Amino acid sequence: MNITKEQIDELNAVLKVAITKEDYQEKVDKILKDYRKNANIPGFRKGQVPMGLIKKQYGRAVLVDEVNKLIQDNLNNYLVEEKLDVLGNPLPKQQDNFNWDADEFAFEFELGLAPEFEVSLKTKKAIPHYKIVADKKMIDDQVLRIRKQYGKLVSKKEVGPKDEVNGTFTNEAEGIDQKSTIELSKIKSKKAIDALKGSKVGETVSLKTKGLFKEAYLLPSTLGIEKEKAEGLHIEVDFTIAEINEREPAELNQELFDKLFGEGKVSSEKEMRAKIKEDSEGQFQQQSDQKLLNDVTERLIEIVKFDLPTEFLKKWMQTTGENPLTEEQASDEFERSEKGLRYQLIEGKLIKDHQLDIQYDELKGFAKGFIKTQMAQYGQLNPREEDLENIASRVMSNQEEVKRLSEQLMSQKLLKLYKEKANLKNKEVTYEEFVKEVYG
Repeated sequence: MNITKEQIDELNAVLKVAITKEDYQEKVDKILKDYRKNANIPGFRKGQVPMGLIKKQYGRAVLVDEVNKLIQDNLNNYLVEEKLDVLGNPLPKQQDNFNWDADEFAFEFELGLAPEFEVSLKTKKAIPHYKIVADKKMIDDQVLRIRKQYGKLVSKKEVGPKDEVNGTFTNEAEGIDQKSTIELSKIKSKKAIDALKGSKVGETVSLKTKGLFKEAYLLPSTLGIEKEKAEGLHIEVDFTIAEINEREPAELNQELFDKLFGEGKVSSEKEMRAKIKEDSEGQFQQQSDQKLLNDVTERLIEIVKFDLPTEFLKKWMQTTGENPLTEEQASDEFERSEKGLRYQLIEGKLIKDHQLDIQYDELKGFAKGFIKTQMAQYGQLNPREEDLENIASRVMSNQEEVKRLSEQLMSQKLLKLYKEKANLKNKEVTYEEFVKEVYG
């Protein structure tokens, strides 16, 4: 077998594969002999069927199968040996009137080649790197929420401005019949607040759903309806009061501190606030890191310019899926996936240039750390190394888990690289400012 490469341009090439009878005949003959030994054909004893009949029945299929295997194996080896960085897979060129009765065969395969380019993380325009801080207002709100959560309920005779009211919402036309608890502090509509204030157990109050709550997400859960239905719902609902309570906030004492943080770990309101700030900002760090990953990705896709073998990729997409695509469908698919493909190439270049490849032992250590964190959530703070090793080995035998963990570890490696090498501008914001700036 002989394989040669014809370079069409920087991004396209054709592989020409020449196969002679010596490349496949021995293998084909062996398979046909095995067929003859086991063939059950009426009129012939097992193992005594004439070879001519075996060749007539099975010869062409065996030949085609063996030639295809030969091509596949040698093409893969050729790409590895020649260190060809290809996109997609080699595509066979259509050959009209191909003659399988010949002794020698010639095949051609189109190749799409990966472009060569450089990636610099020192972008001209700095990328924001957010540090999200827990401000005094957020900590005050969190402290109040905790005090309410661990406080006690005091029964009331009529609804006041700070009360929680249990009751049933109904609207026969919309099929609403839902028991819920509402807090007056979370109601936005002044008319609704005025209607509820002074009401007693057993009374029914009519409320309009439009603008009822300060936070829109409360409406579907309160009425027991789908989010989609709640959007733009402008109706009146009846709310029949079953119970009225005022939540008396818990005292900030050692008993509460121990419940929240463990015995003796926090002993004052000041320490509690410091702990809340630390925990909150630790959680914010994950959002900040994800935002940085997304922003660097978008910026690199925007500024790193290179061409792709577009026509080859469209043709490849036509044939690679479960169902063949038309030219138009393949063109649409390419447009949808081009951005992702470009980043895959950029990421691959960064991994190669900065030697970020993941080694097996490194991934297994990462898996152990992940397992240890999960076990800690269930109170197992000091697992035995033997147990960690056994669980990690099972995890590493699952290809889906290996893929998921590899992606997480690579994200960590890229994040570390960006923090060290990219042109970043640190920006300190509150969580409220972060949400407003990032999500509008």
